[in-house]
Amino acid sequence: MRVPGIFVPGNRSSRPSSYPWKTTVFCVAAFTPGIMAQSVLAPPPATPPVVPASVEEYQTNQPVQMRVFALGPVALEENQPFKFGPLVIKPNIFYQFTYGNGIQSSPGSQQNSVVQQLSPGVVLEAGPHWTLGYTPAFTFYSSDAFRNTINQSVQLQWGTTWRDWFVTASQSYAYTDNPQIETGGQTEQQTYSTLCSAVYQINEKLSVNMGLNQNFNDYGQNSSTNLTLGVVNSRSWSTMNWLNDQFWPRLSAGIGLGMGYNQQQDSPDSTFQQYQAQISWRITDKISFQLNGGLEDQEYLSGGESGTLAPIFGGSAQYQPFGQTKINVTASRTLSTSAFANQNLESTSILADFNQRLFGGLSLDLSGGFSSDSYIATAKLGVANSRNDDVYTFNACLSCPFPKRGTVSIFYQYSENSSTQSGFAPGSSAFSYASNQVGFDISYTY
Repeated sequence: MRVPGIFVPGNRSSRPSSYPWKTTVFCVAAFTPGIMAQSVLAPPPATPPVVPASVEEYQTNQPVQMRVFALGPVALEENQPFKFGPLVIKPNIFYQFTYGNGIQSSPGSQQNSVVQQLSPGVVLEAGPHWTLGYTPAFTFYSSDAFRNTINQSVQLQWGTTWRDWFVTASQSYAYTDNPQIETGGQTEQQTYSTLCSAVYQINEKLSVNMGLNQNFNDYGQNSSTNLTLGVVNSRSWSTMNWLNDQFWPRLSAGIGLGMGYNQQQDSPDSTFQQYQAQISWRITDKISFQLNGGLEDQEYLSGGESGTLAPIFGGSAQYQPFGQTKINVTASRTLSTSAFANQNLESTSILADFNQRLFGGLSLDLSGGFSSDSYIATAKLGVANSRNDDVYTFNACLSCPFPKRGTVSIFYQYSENSSTQSGFAPGSSAFSYASNQVGFDISYTY
């Protein structure tokens, strides 16, 4: 499903990517792929970016106001021990130990469990234009209420520049079997995402950004949660296109038009149009913001339900008062297909993050967020707008690098969902929960 905003819920931003601002230009000016369902478990740190060198070079040369402030110099490419001609192999490994209470095993049922995750991954760089990343995640639960799983993540990305064109394409696949907030339990899910985007520089100020996206979301039938709730598969095809004007070196703005087609199993198909505007402004050397927003007009092709005209937006603001301090606030409002038949999900989210570099290489990250999620009926036959969720999260992480390429962290996460959907027992809620999770992780990346 397309996502017109910038905010991606479920990510703990305590360990930013080595390139924290590299993809911002695409979030605002081109296109963003769909979001994975939000997991109850504390997420792992950001994986190494699967970005071809030609894409990095183009994004590095973008106007300065499009960048999110970094907390120091980007790590230089050191001598790679696994380089064979144009092929560079970059292995990485990650281990996480978590103890948590209130983790949802099924709707209305929470468990205490130790969760251990081991992820040996690899990124292959084939010259300046191609990258391939693969990461399996072996997850083990101490509670018998959960299944031990092997999650999978694969991403192939290509990019190049030619005259006044910059073109990228990517194909990704993800298999997950994690406890999810939306379904209230451990949920098997496969997601296939295809993205093609192009930027054409008309002149020194004007540019056109075009994006095509395809997303397939499949729920397996090995999950008791999937069978009990009757979650359904979905398909989405969409495009978002922008005309941007670089008014000054620190200020740009543009208008965008998007459209798409959604298919949801056992539900009405729908079409939609998006009308948006965007602005990106680096006000001072310490303050910057990006904002896009407008309207989405969605029409259902059957089912008897009237269409939806809803405001949508996405934005972020960054403030870096000192060299080692960064404050970031993001917000979004999106409309997407839900995991359930005949229902769309309208979500409004806000997240604040504070990152402080301390002595001895230590880094402290504090973040908190709120999301208000409403389920909207897309057909009149036995479906009502009866579920509203309020999700609260807080994360604290203290991390420290160890020689050259490693990081060790300790963390705490609190998450809570207050849902109006009634449960199986009188007075209970199927999807409400509160979970405290503590743990540590170790990662090493070439």
